[in-house]
Amino acid sequence: MNTAVLVFTGFLLVALILGYVLVTIPRWLAPKEPSAQKSRTYECGEIPVGEPRVRFHTGYYIFALAFVVFDVEAVLLFPWAVIMHKLGAVGLVQMGVFIAILMLGLVYAWRKGVLEWA
Repeated sequence: MNTAVLVFTGFLLVALILGYVLVTIPRWLAPKEPSAQKSRTYECGEIPVGEPRVRFHTGYYIFALAFVVFDVEAVLLFPWAVIMHKLGAVGLVQMGVFIAILMLGLVYAWRKGVLEWA
């Protein structure tokens, strides 16, 4: 057998055993003394008021998705900028298309009123 396969198998075996041990040992050693006080809901030292499930306006989710899209854009732009000279004109055109598609999405979201916070 190849040594790389043996090393990989060894690492995989150690990871599985260690993961199993680290999950099961605390279950055996942890004290189990349930009480009414421990079962109560705790919220920053205050007694909770109202329902725990609150409905949020869907605009917040759409706003968050738009943030994630443009955050990913920023993450993709930095490595592209580092190797831009190796990519040449083809890389520039591809990034231009990518940014144009994102800008169309931004214009669409802006016209739909997604960026209105209130």
